[in-house]
Amino acid sequence: MTSTEFIDPRPLYVRATEQAAALIKTVRPEDMDRPTPCSEFDVRGLLGHIVGGTRRIAVVGEGGDGLAVDPSTEGVADDGWAAAYDEVRVRVLKAWESDERMTTPVRVPWGEVPGHAALSGYVMEIVTHTWDLAEAVGHRGGLDPELAGFALATARAVLPDSRPRDAETPFAARRETPDGAGVYEQLAAWLGREPLSRT
Repeated sequence: MTSTEFIDPRPLYVRATEQAAALIKTVRPEDMDRPTPCSEFDVRGLLGHIVGGTRRIAVVGEGGDGLAVDPSTEGVADDGWAAAYDEVRVRVLKAWESDERMTTPVRVPWGEVPGHAALSGYVMEIVTHTWDLAEAVGHRGGLDPELAGFALATARAVLPDSRPRDAETPFAARRETPDGAGVYEQLAAWLGREPLSRT
């Protein structure tokens, strides 16, 4: 693959947001205080991070300064998260729809990269947080393995073992997975997460 060739992440991002949206619709108000594998968030905090982070991705795609956007959201009613996420994900899909956006450099928390690399990173993020949410609310089956495979390949590329993970890295140290681990568990392990069923 030459430097001008890349896997277009847009169809995968669409699918990843559809998967996340479907799961968010199942979250009940009584789930909001449950813990998640993303240790700094309960379910409410994770939903706020998903919505806020998606708003940041929209601003990046629109050509704005995504780093100026707070990747969190507060003040959403417990039964309002599905609508809040749908609103921002539609904005993201519009912001990233042009082919030019795929090759234009954009600034994201991990540096200045071509648009396709940025959106690939955001596929990794939403797929991982969807797994976090699924673990938290007990919906451990039915997630799309192809999305996790793409996210895992992206995670291995941007967070190789040769890159130290420090206080600036939003992921804990990689942990080992048992033999036969599914692709979502492999993704979670690469990003330092532990399934709630094992914690």
